[in-house]
Amino acid sequence: MSQSHFNSVFIAQRLSLLRTLQRMVNNPSTAEDLLQETYLRVTRALGERPIDHLEPFVFQTARNLALDHLRARKVHERTMLEDVPLAVLQSVAAPQSSPEEAAHAEQLLMRLNTSLSQLSARQQRIFILNRLHGCSYLDIAEQLSVSASTVQKELKLIMAICVGVAQRMDQ
Repeated sequence: MSQSHFNSVFIAQRLSLLRTLQRMVNNPSTAEDLLQETYLRVTRALGERPIDHLEPFVFQTARNLALDHLRARKVHERTMLEDVPLAVLQSVAAPQSSPEEAAHAEQLLMRLNTSLSQLSARQQRIFILNRLHGCSYLDIAEQLSVSASTVQKELKLIMAICVGVAQRMDQ
């Protein structure tokens, strides 16, 4: 199977692939990203081995990427909700907060910054990629060459540190 044959199959099936991905992830932008990732993955696979049934392989690759995305999004959403108590979320200064609340939130952020600066470089990178850039466990694991389980465990530890800082401030 040649790259040019794959290109023609991909172009012919692009719209159908995109619709499938949009139905699965319910987001046109994410579907486009997954479609591009599908193209890259299949191109890489073609460079590594021959693929006998190219069209089904392309669709299965796209579906697998969409399922991975959905799983990662679900884990991310669950982690965001379960790891941080509501009281901690509500303690961050809102635009309409009182001067006391703003001072408390600023002090909390300073203490969190101090605690987070004591983490290892890898832990800090995991925290930044996940909490600030919104990367999934799988994306982070791939970038750092560790398992997704390692990323999850590190984030759980980091969030426990953050919760501990917030609880100590409230005492």
